[in-house]
Amino acid sequence: MKSKGHKGISRRSFLRTGLGAAAAVGFPTIVPSSIFGQFAPSKRINVGAIGVGRISRVHDMPGILQYDRARIVAVCDLDAHRIEDGKKFVNDFYAKKTGKPYDAVTGYANYHELLANKDIDAVVVSTPDHWHALIGVDAVRAGKDIYLQKPTFLTIAEGRALSNAVQASGRILQIGSQQRSTIQFRYAAELVRNGRIGDLQRVEVGLPGDPAGGDKTAMPVPDGFDYAMWLGETPYVYYTVDRVHPPKGYDRPGWLRCRQFGAGMITGWGAHHIDSAHWGMNTEFTGPIEIWGHAGFPDHGLWDVHGPFKTEALYANGVHMSVSGDYPNGIKFYGSKGWIFVSRGNEQVTKSDPVAKLNDSTALASSDPAIVKSVIGPDEIHLYESKEQHGNWLDCIVTRQEPISPVELGHRACSTCLIHDMAMVLKRKLYWDPVRERFNNDDEANSMLSRPQRAPYMLS
Repeated sequence: MKSKGHKGISRRSFLRTGLGAAAAVGFPTIVPSSIFGQFAPSKRINVGAIGVGRISRVHDMPGILQYDRARIVAVCDLDAHRIEDGKKFVNDFYAKKTGKPYDAVTGYANYHELLANKDIDAVVVSTPDHWHALIGVDAVRAGKDIYLQKPTFLTIAEGRALSNAVQASGRILQIGSQQRSTIQFRYAAELVRNGRIGDLQRVEVGLPGDPAGGDKTAMPVPDGFDYAMWLGETPYVYYTVDRVHPPKGYDRPGWLRCRQFGAGMITGWGAHHIDSAHWGMNTEFTGPIEIWGHAGFPDHGLWDVHGPFKTEALYANGVHMSVSGDYPNGIKFYGSKGWIFVSRGNEQVTKSDPVAKLNDSTALASSDPAIVKSVIGPDEIHLYESKEQHGNWLDCIVTRQEPISPVELGHRACSTCLIHDMAMVLKRKLYWDPVRERFNNDDEANSMLSRPQRAPYMLS
């Protein structure tokens, strides 16, 4: 998206959002340092939250709010109702934390204005998928560090542009692939990488499809919602609530099941599980070389992402990956000497997460119990350790070290997910070159690497 040349905005200024009730609230002249513990104002990381819907409220804002070193100072959304809810969410947290009234969160209806605020150091981007890459590129150009929800982008071409922009900028970008900060996923990858199941041969990734449904009835756009901008780079289509999100409340939004805005569960949960599989496979900076499979797609209703499916992929190292809802939700590594299964177990980020409750509370199991009880020795492979995804991001903002889920890893995981989706759609084997990031001798498949972008929401 082409950035607008807004000037820096003072912390004490009142900002006009253009949405009436969403007019910004100015910062107080002085925020007592006692509010944020040991971190003086000059050492705190001021964060703006862009997109304050379901995943932001239940995961990303709470993930930031738990750390005294950071302070959420602004929220931004295209829905005026959500701006006010977001401000209240953060203000109420700090009021409860300090036992004093707190009203210091600024609301924005245009993320360009938030990015222009020089007092904001970093942003957490929790928007629908089709906005991730565009906001990400604009944010690094504005000099902000970024926490970016997965999946990383809408198309593979956008992902490459985002990764290149971040790496050239020197900014810290953390992908919200929080399984990397969950102990059992790291330990499973270490066990596999250290040969506890022998030579790795195949990997099964379990994740479901989405159901058909969604009301196609055209409806008036709710007051205070900038629907035209919400559609962003995608084609203009009429408003209906099942295409967007509930006008009140924070239940699972319908856009997750519309191909216009994403690929469904293959990128939604696949971005987590395929990334975790790549960690154990030692293929984090590459991708498969052959992909094939099949899927059912809805023949009625509004929602049109894949339903039940099974896809297969072959990697250059000889490992074969299968992805399907026929497998338990999680990742199962098969080697020449046994297997390891890892999942989230009972953990849910949101109530609609498709997790199975497992008897194994650690969500880690193996063909021989001794495998998961083994200790990784000092001279063996030890993978990057992070205790919490948002905290790791904040640490890296201070140290300027690479976070546990940097942009290129997110790009490779999301690319792989999209390639699986293309195989479902085209219903034939595809041959991928992970170095050139193109399909071999396949113009039709290569045409799916990008999409036309609607002006003025174009990546440039």
